Order: sequence, then structure tokens, then C-alpha cells
Amino acid sequence: MKKTVAVCLVALCMSIPTMAKQKTIRIKVIETSDVHGSFFPYDFITRNPKAGTMARVSSYVNAMREEYGENLILLDNGDILQGQPTCYYSNFIDTESPNIAAEVTNYLKYDAQTIGNHDVEPGHAVYDKCIKDVKCPMLGANIIDTKTGKPYLQPYIIFNRQGVKIAVIGLLTPAIPNWLSNSLWSGLRFEEMVTSAKHWMSVVQETEHPDIVIGLFHSGKEGGIITPEYDEDASIKVAKEVPGFDIVLYGHDHTRHHDIITNIAGQEVVCLDPANNANSVADVSINLTMKRKKVVEKVITGGLINMNDQPVDEAYMQHFQQRIDEVNNFVNRKIGEFKSSIYTRDCYFGSSAFNDLILNLELQITKADIAFNAPLSFNASIKEGPIYMSDMFSLYRYENQLYVMRLTGEEIRKHLEMSYDLWVNTMQSPDDHLLLLDEQTTGDQQRLGFKNFSFNFDSAAGIDYEVDVTKPDGQKVHILQMSNGQPFDEKKWYNVAVNSYRGNGGGELLTHGAGIPRDSLESRIIWRSEKDQRYYLMKEIEKQQVMDPQPNNNWRFIPEEWVKPAAERDRKLLFKQ
Repeated sequence: MKKTVAVCLVALCMSIPTMAKQKTIRIKVIETSDVHGSFFPYDFITRNPKAGTMARVSSYVNAMREEYGENLILLDNGDILQGQPTCYYSNFIDTESPNIAAEVTNYLKYDAQTIGNHDVEPGHAVYDKCIKDVKCPMLGANIIDTKTGKPYLQPYIIFNRQGVKIAVIGLLTPAIPNWLSNSLWSGLRFEEMVTSAKHWMSVVQETEHPDIVIGLFHSGKEGGIITPEYDEDASIKVAKEVPGFDIVLYGHDHTRHHDIITNIAGQEVVCLDPANNANSVADVSINLTMKRKKVVEKVITGGLINMNDQPVDEAYMQHFQQRIDEVNNFVNRKIGEFKSSIYTRDCYFGSSAFNDLILNLELQITKADIAFNAPLSFNASIKEGPIYMSDMFSLYRYENQLYVMRLTGEEIRKHLEMSYDLWVNTMQSPDDHLLLLDEQTTGDQQRLGFKNFSFNFDSAAGIDYEVDVTKPDGQKVHILQMSNGQPFDEKKWYNVAVNSYRGNGGGELLTHGAGIPRDSLESRIIWRSEKDQRYYLMKEIEKQQVMDPQPNNNWRFIPEEWVKPAAERDRKLLFKQ
């Protein structure tokens, strides 16, 4: 018996050095993306409770920190500075206090962030200040300072967790010039993502020798705008074509994605997109086996965690109560009154009070001949009665500027031709859909059942026209006359009011549609507003005080006997009514 015990003790002693050299380390990575000002469980636009939000993310992060301690890495992927009145108030009204987005990220103790295209849209003064207010590194390897030729933001960050080196490389979609005026990103250029990722992967591997590499990309899964120079949505492309990434966390397209792809080196990459408004987070578990201070095995799993099931963090809410009160005072200011209710859902089926109100105000503000506008919210409404500042965010969702551009009559028609080709079906029979729908996009937070983005569905005021849905693409629009009764001439030059997104080439309606070279767009702009379009719309409503928005009825779909029943069917499909 004594001999047996002695043998066991010897064996145990011999195994102790081996056991001591091997250990398992657990690391948790959480990503938010496209938060768009969803900081609190209250929608300051609709004045209703709000799902998701950072108030619930805070609870989840607290729970994970209790389990993982310093081995939790919290990342945000941009588009946090715009969306709710909370952001607008901090960006443009109370500009002296720290930016609310920075305060939220600091409170949650984020480890790193990227910047998104909607973070650039408020302009240098806003995002440069926010970058200073934020206590964690702001990443952007492919955002280049034109004066120095070096990244404007930190290209990557290294985290050391129990001897494990984790690199995070940040990238932004390079399509910014396609949407935003140069004045908003002056002094910057945006490199193509694959090229930039290859360069910085090489730098990171050669100089840092990381055990784990994470891509934090404000760029969608794939597709979007594709030019000879870049792809708007290139996250999966980078994951496939740039070996070295273990994890790619991305966003921008407002769509939940969970994929495991195999790159060109035969390595698996976990790719996650939590969509928008902090309704979900990307959650990654990394289990590493280390021996003699080297990683000998790594197991990476990931998923998307629904934040709607999480409790609201009351300590978080209490911390921000003063900020919440300030925003409430701002949005509850009455600016006018509407005699009738307006709905964006009407915009898809013909001339509508919602879209025509904006178009008419654009014409009043700019004195242009013609105006273009698209619905920026899928199913927003403003009810009759008092109109408050909060309603202006339903009326106009983004901080676009307002432009006046010189276009020929032919360019105007071609612009509309492309818009309606994105928007409506070519009906072959009365039983066909009126709208160009796609069942696969029903859960997509940007397309919501349409084949294409509804924020590119421009209609016009200032001209009377018909859209024949039985005609092929490019031949649907027939402009009858100017709305004042004067003839419309395709060879004549007109002043056209558009938002800055469209005027800079957004949606490609002016470039691909109207055929204007991209490098000629700037020369066509004869006036641009100093402030955002929402501001001017608000001022016009304040001036008129009482308004009764009605459709202009200056355009319609034909043939009516086909269109009317098809519109009723499609309305029920999209809006269940």
C-alpha cells in the first residue's frame, strides 16, 4: 500500500511542471454598431418607450464584466453621433459640454471605437471634439490626413490580457465622398479597405506579433456602391482576402449577420454584424490554451445577443438624468400646428402630403424651379395638432444640407427614370406587384421589404408627370409640363433643389441616372445652405405656424385600372393595413 501511494506521489510531482506550463484563458469581446443616438430607453422623436438602447447594453456589459473582469473587451463600430435628438442637441445646441456620445462610451468604459459615415456628417467641429472627449482610442487605419499622408486616427490598438496580445484594426467605408460635401471631411481621404487592411495587417504581424487579430469595420457585409476604386460594403471581402483576421466585427448596413467564412489561406474567420440602435450586440467568446507563454490552441465562437431582454441599468439612467431632462426640454418646444396627419407610407404609392410638404418647403426656401426628395423613414407619421421640435426628426431624419443645382430638363427626367426604376415594378399584368419588393429584405433594417433603399425613391415638385408602370426601365416617366403651366423643355436649364446626400452623388441618381460625371457635380451646385435642412424646414413651419399639408397631385402612376388594386395589395404586404 505504501509503495502504491509513493508511486502516485511521484507521478503527481512529475505532472505538476507540465500542468504549470499549460493554462486556459477566456476572453469576451462585445461590439455595438450603428447605435445612432439610442442611448436611453425612450424615443425622443415619437415620445414612446424604445427597445434596446445603451441603457440595456450597460446591464449586459456589467454582467459580463462580473464574469470576465479585465478579460472583457468592449468595442463600438461607429455611427453613434447621429439619429436621435439627443445627438442633435449635443452636436449643435449644447456644444460646450462633452458630447453625449462620448459621455456614454466613457461611462461604459469602451476599449476602442471606430468612426462611421454618419459621424463624419455633422462636420469636423463635431467629430473632432467628440474624438477628444472620448477616453478610449478612436481607430481608422484608412482615414488619411492629406497633409501628413498618415492615418488621421489611430490605425490599430493592442490589448494585453494575461499574456495574450489582441490587435484591433479599425476601418471605415471609403464611400464618404459619395454622400458628403468635401467641407465635412476636408483634409481627409479614404483608402480602399482591402489595400489598407493588407498594409496594416503586415505592420501588426511584423511589429506586434499578436495572438488574436480583430477587424472593426464600419462597412457592410458586401455590395452597396461598387466603383473601380472601392466597394462601399467590403467587410466580408477583407475577411476573405486578407489572411490574419480571426474575427471581423462590422456594421453600417443595419442588418444582423452571423457568418463563419474561410479566407484564402484556408483559415476560419468569425464575422458578426449586430445591426443598429443597440437592439443587439455582437458577442464573441475566445478560449485560448497557452503553453510556455505561447498560444497552442484557440477556439473562437460568436453570436448576436438580443438586448431587448436585458433590464435597464438604473444606475446608468440616474447618471444621465440631467442630460435626459435637457433633451426633453429641447424636443418639447412647440413650433407650429398641422391641420391634418401625414405618413411616409403614402409616399410609395403616389403624390403624398408627407413628401410634398418637404418638397414645397424646399421650393419656398430656395426659390428653385423643381425639387427632389425621397422618404427618409420607412413608416413615420406626424399627427394633426401641435407640432413639436421632436416631430422635425420624423419629418426629416438626417442632418443633410440643402443644395440648388443646375440641371437640364433631360437630366431631370433621367434622374427620375432611375428613381422609379429602383422603386416600381414593370407590370406585365394587373396581378403583378406595383412596387419592386423582395421577401428576403423584410427583416433588413434599411430595405424593409423593398429590393432597393427607399431613401433613393425621389419624386419631384414643380413639374407635372406620369409614371407608366407597364413601360420598361428608362421609359416610364413622361413629364407633361411645369406645375405653373409653362412648357417643360428637356434642353432647358433649371434650378433644382436637392439634399446634400443627393447632390454629392448619393444613390447615383445624378451620376448613373442623369449621366452627370461625378467630378462635375460640384460645378453644378449654385447654392448650399449653411445649416442642415431640418433647421430650415423648422423655421418655415415656425413662420407659417398653422399648416394643412396636402398632396400636390402633380404626378401619378398609370394605368390606373392596374395600379390602384396593385397598390392596395402591396400596401397590405408592407404595412399590414
